[in-house]
Amino acid sequence: MLARLPDLRWEPAAQPDPNMDCVVVDPSHGFQTVLGFGGAFTDAAADTYAALPATSQREVLEAYFDPVLGIGYSLGRTTINSCDFSSESYTYVQAGDSRLETFSISHDLRARIPLIRAAFRAAGAPFPLYASPWSPPAWMKDNNDMLHGGSLKPEFADAWARYFVKFIRAYGDQGVPIWGVTVQNEPLAVQTWESCIFSAGEEAAFVRDHLGPTLRDSGLGGVKIIGWDHNRTQLVERAMVLLSDPQAASYLWGIAFHWYVNDSFDNVRVVHEAYPGIHLMLTEACNGPYDPAKVDDWGLAEQYGRSMLNDLNNGAEAWTDWNIILDQKGGPNHTGNFCYAPIHCDTATGTVHRTPAYYYIGHFSKFIRPGARRIVSAASIDALQTSAFQNPTGKVVVIVMNAGNQGRDVCVWTAGRAASTRCPAHSIETLVFNPAG
Repeated sequence: MLARLPDLRWEPAAQPDPNMDCVVVDPSHGFQTVLGFGGAFTDAAADTYAALPATSQREVLEAYFDPVLGIGYSLGRTTINSCDFSSESYTYVQAGDSRLETFSISHDLRARIPLIRAAFRAAGAPFPLYASPWSPPAWMKDNNDMLHGGSLKPEFADAWARYFVKFIRAYGDQGVPIWGVTVQNEPLAVQTWESCIFSAGEEAAFVRDHLGPTLRDSGLGGVKIIGWDHNRTQLVERAMVLLSDPQAASYLWGIAFHWYVNDSFDNVRVVHEAYPGIHLMLTEACNGPYDPAKVDDWGLAEQYGRSMLNDLNNGAEAWTDWNIILDQKGGPNHTGNFCYAPIHCDTATGTVHRTPAYYYIGHFSKFIRPGARRIVSAASIDALQTSAFQNPTGKVVVIVMNAGNQGRDVCVWTAGRAASTRCPAHSIETLVFNPAG
């Protein structure tokens, strides 16, 4: 559980031992630069946090955001308006106010913004935070409902773009800078909770004609705009449409994806290779539905390890889990869509419970720091999965996961030297070394 093991011994080796499973590392060949790893500051997380005693609150903050005592989260996501992991549906304006004169984030000041500010303090400084809308206000949509899909009415596209500006400025005024925004959470999902449908062409048009120019003309052109924000399954098609529109593409910093429905890892690679100038990041992942008997299921943790390794190896620059904490019921959630979080907190007793998934994520977030560059790392057998990075300090970080039922002796080889380690069945290990010796 992230315990430091005894140091390994390097031995001269002209080549890897052909009789051992091997991981080969080459820092001289680099790929994408890492933005960071983190989780989402939802209303559910904020309300759970607010219900905890001060000692438990400090434990949560240290566990996630302290780079030495915790796992050093360096990236965050939050929501514009409510989402399923809110206790109720809400917006920041009164119904029909297309001029946005009633805009107020007073709801978020109660719990969500205090949690984000506390996380910044625990991390030592603000980290990149991006925001995603689940739905515009009901009166802006053709179904007059924040839930059950529906689409943005064309006559409110300008007001909705200005809504983003209001949100970004209001959060900034509270000491919470917004680094980026996604255009729409899961734009092809009709959900029983907050949702809104954007076809690929509609999303491109909204970015091109409204969101991009509005942010630019409001002096917020530096705020990153990120498209798609839905599953890997349709990632390629959405990227093709968004990025084939030169004007829309000029405003897009990146393309985001989720892990639900099907792995489709290869789709991340396809987009990375087809559009090498675009940034790729996973923006949501969780397991569910919630069952308290399975909260410590190691299979759930291994799903994180497999996904993070594949996404990073295929070109992703950042990886953001869903709720940072949830309560003992996997909520609160106003539509009953309960799920797992890496940390669950019992609001009755104040207990903070770190699940195996927390530790698996920590192998990435604690050791691969912002600004790290992915480097060559390859395993000699399919039973081992690996990825490697060189941090800005120069240190090399190699992650090796063994999801099989058999433990393995592994030779890690780089530039004429090798070190041997043991990878037990169903384990993840991180090796850190100085490439100069």
